[in-house]
Amino acid sequence: MMHKTSVDLNLATLTQCEPETVQAQPVVEVVLALGSNYQADKYLPLARQRLAALGEVRLSTDFQNPDFTATTQLPKPDYTNQCVHLTLITPISLQQLQQTFKTLEGDCHRCRQTKPNQVRRVTMDIDILMIKLANIENSLSKDSIFKSMSDWIVMADRYPFKAHEEAGVRELILTKL
Repeated sequence: MMHKTSVDLNLATLTQCEPETVQAQPVVEVVLALGSNYQADKYLPLARQRLAALGEVRLSTDFQNPDFTATTQLPKPDYTNQCVHLTLITPISLQQLQQTFKTLEGDCHRCRQTKPNQVRRVTMDIDILMIKLANIENSLSKDSIFKSMSDWIVMADRYPFKAHEEAGVRELILTKL
C-alpha cells in the first residue's frame, strides 16, 4: 500500500514579517529565488557554487519565464529562475545574509544602473523568500527540514510569491528537500 504524505502548503497561513523586523536575528535556513536574464548558463552555476560554500544546498527545477515587465514596444529577454533551500553551516543574521547575497550578485557582475529605455541585463538576482530562525531550530530534528512549516517566516515584501517562486517552493517542500 502506498502511503502518500500530505504537506500543508497554504503559504498564506505562515508567519509573515517585514525583513526589517528580523534583521538582527540569526538565520539557520533560507529559501531563495535566483533569477538571471543574461548569461544564466554562466551565472546560475556560479551562484549555486558560492551558496554551497555557505551550507547544504537543495535546488528546484530551473524555470524559463518571460519578463513580466516586457511590452511589445520594449521586449526583454526571458529570465531563468530557480529556488534554493540553503541550510547554513553557521547561523548568521538576516542583515549579514542580505549583504552576502548583494556581494554575490556583484561577483556575478550585477549592474544596477541602467539608462532609460535600456533593457536591464540581470546577471544574477537573489531574493530571500523564507527564513527559519536559529531559536526555532531543534538540533535533534536534522531530518525534519520542512516537517513543521510553521517554523518558517515568509518575507512579507516578497509575498504573494510569483508563480515560478511558488512552484519552486512547492517542489522543494514536496521533495522534502
